[in-house]
Amino acid sequence: MDYIKDYIEKNKDRFIKELLELLKIPSISADPSFKESVLKCSLAVEQSLKDAGADNVEVCTTSGYPIVYADKIIDKNLPTVLVYGHYDVQPPDPIELWHSGPFEPVIKKTERHPDGAIFARGACDDKGQFYMHVKAFELMVKTKTLPCNIKFMIEGEEEVGSENLAVFVKNNKEKLSCDTILISDTGIISNDVPSITTGLKGLSYLEVEVTGPNRDLHSGLYGGAVANPINILCEMIAKMKNHHNQIVIPGFYDNVLNLSDEERSDIARAPFSKTKYKEALDLTDIHGEKNYSTMERTGIRPTLDVNGIWGGYTGEGAKTVIPSKAYAKISMRLVPNQNDEEITKKFTDYFIAIAPKSVRVKVKPHHGGEPYVCPTDIPSYIAASKAMEKTFGKKPVPVRSGGSIPIVALFEKELSVKSILLGFGLDSDAIHSPNEHFGIFNYLKGIETIPHFYLNYVKK
Repeated sequence: MDYIKDYIEKNKDRFIKELLELLKIPSISADPSFKESVLKCSLAVEQSLKDAGADNVEVCTTSGYPIVYADKIIDKNLPTVLVYGHYDVQPPDPIELWHSGPFEPVIKKTERHPDGAIFARGACDDKGQFYMHVKAFELMVKTKTLPCNIKFMIEGEEEVGSENLAVFVKNNKEKLSCDTILISDTGIISNDVPSITTGLKGLSYLEVEVTGPNRDLHSGLYGGAVANPINILCEMIAKMKNHHNQIVIPGFYDNVLNLSDEERSDIARAPFSKTKYKEALDLTDIHGEKNYSTMERTGIRPTLDVNGIWGGYTGEGAKTVIPSKAYAKISMRLVPNQNDEEITKKFTDYFIAIAPKSVRVKVKPHHGGEPYVCPTDIPSYIAASKAMEKTFGKKPVPVRSGGSIPIVALFEKELSVKSILLGFGLDSDAIHSPNEHFGIFNYLKGIETIPHFYLNYVKK
């Protein structure tokens, strides 16, 4: 397969340059002020797929941001692979913590990326990763080695819940019909220990509002006599877990699938260093649910976290007020057998029930999604495993992720096919955080590995 490496070697500088140009577009789907940039990015994705050799390329309108669809059908009797990715990115805040501009991509060497890494918002999540597929597709088209049919579906709303993608999938089942789905929006354990994600957590995401007095009050005149919404909110959040870090919402664990000792032993096979984990995050100690390992806490156990909390005065200097309102954003990551709608209702009922009469409470659900598990004995997983073993020189370890890609469960429900989560990022790549980056090694290794997936998948 020297032609794969030869093509990459001859074109790697261009591959990197093209990605840098894509990363310059601030396609922030959560902020309406970036609407034009998101639309511009969809057109850039469209052009990249045309240039790569797709026969049919469409920018499909939705009620929100467009979905870019493309395909190349070489023989209807051959298998069809659907590639999913997203071109939208997270907001870059807090800007002041970036070492370089979030939309001014630069390449810098790091300890984990001695060959250099691209620093920019979206470098790993998900522009760098879906673009690997575009370039791998180009490689197969230009070398006339594409062994099966391929379809692309690249959306612009993944970071805000993919609401319109769900509608698009339901309305375009024939267009999107395929034998398997290939997604690169996850990672590997390390560049020395390749892995394939076999499970994703579901998600229930909510915003809560606690209201006390009808206006901000002087804390000296009213303190101690009027409920402080921030104090109350903190007390209510504290009542979500016990001293074992178990979630105490009634019925929360009712449907949780408990893994066998054998399955837990398999998880323990994945390399993990508690010391290195703490060092990487500058932690004095780990934290989490009693009687579970760190890998189990992130992979197979449901969680509840406050993602943001605000209210009152947070500007410079002092302003002594009891605020009228306090807010928090709370997410719960779910495991197999948990339903996001059921969990959202259980949270809402409990949160309202524990509120004192001195405040009024609102719970606003945002987006959610179901958990996903991929078997390791299906042809598409085996093809992915063989591909990684070929390019990394080691058989990949199957792992379960604490992250959520809600539409993966939707794909299975609506299209009746499994998704293979063939990611190449590292946990240190700081996705959703300042200084997000993606290793040059990982980017090029992805482009090298993906053609091998297709070759192995067609062989079955």
